[in-house]
Amino acid sequence: MNIKILTPEFVVFEGEVNSVLLPGKNGDFQIMNNHVAIVSSLVSGKVKLYTSAISEEYSKYFKKEKENDSVYSFVVKSGVIEFNHNKGIILAE
Repeated sequence: MNIKILTPEFVVFEGEVNSVLLPGKNGDFQIMNNHVAIVSSLVSGKVKLYTSAISEEYSKYFKKEKENDSVYSFVVKSGVIEFNHNKGIILAE
């Protein structure tokens, strides 16, 4: 599935991932391949991308998580995600 993460200043990430874990108002939730369409607000926390690697272009924005070599996190204050047809756009602050 394709995920794009945008902030008002720059594109944080754009590429293929296996899944994404997001900080929602009622707790973290995960979106996986072929997930039903969703629009949701995000709260302060970490957006975690589960992917084999992140290109060097975007790696400066992410921290590699210790628990797993294929998990990369990006801290957000708030935001919104729209996901449909295996494509997601995350607008983050």
